[in-house]
Amino acid sequence: MTLYADRTFKIDTENAFKVGPHIVRVEKERSPVVKLNLGEPDFPVPVHIKDEIKRQLDLDNTHYCDPQGLIGLREAIARQVTETRGFEVGPQQVVVFPGGKPPIGLAQQVYCNPGDEVIYPSPGFPIYESFIRYVDAIPVPLHLDESSDFTFSPEQLSELITSKTKLIYLNFPSNPTGGVATREQLRAIAEVIEERCSKDVRVYSDEIYENILFDDQEHHSIASMPGMASRSIIASGFSKTYAWTGGRIGYAVFPNSEEAEIFKNLNINYFSCVPPYNQEAAKVALESPLSKTAVGEMVQTFEQRRNEIWEALNKVEGISCRKPGGAFYLFPNISEVCSNLGLMEFHEGLPEAEKKETSPAGFFQMFALYEHQVAVLDRRSFGSLGSEGKHY
Repeated sequence: MTLYADRTFKIDTENAFKVGPHIVRVEKERSPVVKLNLGEPDFPVPVHIKDEIKRQLDLDNTHYCDPQGLIGLREAIARQVTETRGFEVGPQQVVVFPGGKPPIGLAQQVYCNPGDEVIYPSPGFPIYESFIRYVDAIPVPLHLDESSDFTFSPEQLSELITSKTKLIYLNFPSNPTGGVATREQLRAIAEVIEERCSKDVRVYSDEIYENILFDDQEHHSIASMPGMASRSIIASGFSKTYAWTGGRIGYAVFPNSEEAEIFKNLNINYFSCVPPYNQEAAKVALESPLSKTAVGEMVQTFEQRRNEIWEALNKVEGISCRKPGGAFYLFPNISEVCSNLGLMEFHEGLPEAEKKETSPAGFFQMFALYEHQVAVLDRRSFGSLGSEGKHY
């Protein structure tokens, strides 16, 4: 008998948080660190949202509530999705979660049996990959290439789909690349899914950055494509759009109320409910005209920063960087820098076991932190499978 269950060490985590102890050490021993490792806006929560949180606390709205989410918030989400995605959604299809992460892992628990295959973008949000082995499913990375602005072709997806495919994750705008899919791309992807996948395959569309788009682009959802509303889970939340990462308000819209009920029951078992005062403030965030102004100003600032930093990075010898269309990340190619610093050669000389757990870009990450007090993340932090030979 052993202390831990076999599955315990199959789960990984998010390196954005794991680098924290290194940052603490550098700040204690050297100087303050420029923290670019965590994906959160450096803006305050808009005042009208904070005021509603305070008002709800003064009303003592601090007790247990509907584990599926307050009906008022679910109705507001359903209206917003109906208006923006072009098909009818009811509040019975909506489940509110404590942030955007829980439904990512819960979806694998609900839909996947051991041996089922999960397709997910790589590089991508690390939580997609980290849960897969935990549920004894098989990870199938869908590689996003720099040459195609970190999107993918329908043919690429089609090649990965098998009779064992059970869950497909999509994320546009993308973390960490800022890649954005056009309506035409999504329509072609939807046609592949319709043709190749059984009706029991679910598409998990992570749209958490839906409101952070540049160059006058519009957000498009795979769920809006013909035949996809009955196959898709739309996931989003309030952390990024409203600079409210600590509020932990996320949600998912399921194809039907039966599936939503299953996730509600998991909410009960894991979380009981999401704090009602935050939910009431989230409703205000969705419905108040003040939100459009606040979000618009933030996105305008992000776009200005993107332009300036993207231009500056591409002037650095050995660095090339694609121009992201959304989110608030840059994902520069540092292959030449790693070579110039001798990191490629150093990595190649390591024992095989160490080589598998490290990367030249990972060494550059530590170099940037310890030598220049800048915290960044390497390619491997966004999906280890298939990251070999990729230096970002």
